[in-house]
Amino acid sequence: MQLEQQSFDSDYVLRLKQGDPDTQRHFVNYFGDLLRVKLRGKLRAPQLVEEAKQETFLRVLLTLRERGIDHPERLGAFVNSVCNNVVMEVYRAESRTAPMPENFHPADGQIDAESEMVNEQRRNLVRQLLDELPAKECELLRQVFLEEKNKDEICQQFGVDRNYLRVLLHRARNRFSALLGERGKAHGVGG
Repeated sequence: MQLEQQSFDSDYVLRLKQGDPDTQRHFVNYFGDLLRVKLRGKLRAPQLVEEAKQETFLRVLLTLRERGIDHPERLGAFVNSVCNNVVMEVYRAESRTAPMPENFHPADGQIDAESEMVNEQRRNLVRQLLDELPAKECELLRQVFLEEKNKDEICQQFGVDRNYLRVLLHRARNRFSALLGERGKAHGVGG
């Protein structure tokens, strides 16, 4: 399907914010395939891909309607960052709600030793990589992703506003991802 070329500017964002059907259709068609490709590389289950895509659309449209965005020409980057946040939440939710392995029997305490060993290697690698980051970035990632601390408290602690916190988080995640990409494959953890 060939989409009519649209420029992402304040007029486009305003039409999207006001619920213009043609603009919404274009937005969903344009970003739908891009998000699907991105999410397939990050999430295994097709239903998670679809749910994450829909959640991304919902959050973007709600944000536009509630408060808008400062730089309409960066709508694509905004959609991408919202999608990244949704993916991180899916990862966190999946790790919290992961079912016990089928071979785990509380009565006799058996657990898949190989799986446990791989998980321990991953935890150790993450700890090691976090320790290699600059102290400020390490602390920021720990508070946001491991401790899930309130972002307003983190802003106050670091003396930044929410927008600059996003910048700091982006830089810290990129640096962590680069380290993970360099050494993660050797430890059986994809980058």
